[in-house]
Amino acid sequence: MKLKKEDRRRAEKLAAVHARLLEAFGEPQWHEYLPAVDELVCTILSQNTNDINRDKAFRELKETYRSWEEVRDADPKELQEVIRIAGLAAQKGPNIQSALQAISEQRGEISLDWLREKSVDEARDWLVSLKGVGPKTAAIVLVFALDMPAFPVDTHIYRVSGRIGLRPPKLNVEKTHQYLEMIGEPTTFKDLHLNIISLGRSYCQARKPKCQHCPVLELCDFTEKVLE
Repeated sequence: MKLKKEDRRRAEKLAAVHARLLEAFGEPQWHEYLPAVDELVCTILSQNTNDINRDKAFRELKETYRSWEEVRDADPKELQEVIRIAGLAAQKGPNIQSALQAISEQRGEISLDWLREKSVDEARDWLVSLKGVGPKTAAIVLVFALDMPAFPVDTHIYRVSGRIGLRPPKLNVEKTHQYLEMIGEPTTFKDLHLNIISLGRSYCQARKPKCQHCPVLELCDFTEKVLE
């Protein structure tokens, strides 16, 4: 796809940000590379909670049930108790079981490897058709478990990409996934996703950004920089 002039400018800036963040943070490490179904469940558990509680809930889930079929068929209240530490168990439990049931009905087994045969858009569309799975969760499964070129956008990435000028200012979260995929180099998506989150947590914070120490300060379009 041929990019427009403004898109090319943002693509160049995204590449420069990628290089600068690698210098600042190094090559980031994903928490653990999991099979796609495991990653889907883990990411559902991660919604609106921290990494520590996500990991505790996922570990408890795997220790309690011997297979995803057992999770699918478990007593809903029991499952919710098992994953309670992740929060919102009354939502996450049914969403996990609904997703596992949908996968079973689609393929006759609980596996998502068949999505590798689809285009990114087809695979994404199928994943977001699952209850409780939005564009970010789908993109995480695609890029980190299926090695497909998707760019997950969370609140940090949406905020930071807007401030730096990596996307059109009024672009919504859902379309930002697709925009960054359009202008970015797919081989950088994993590192960029993790390093932009680190930037958002460490420097480009929502209320009081630490702009004076930011490793991409010279590349940033933010008009309300905090430099003291």
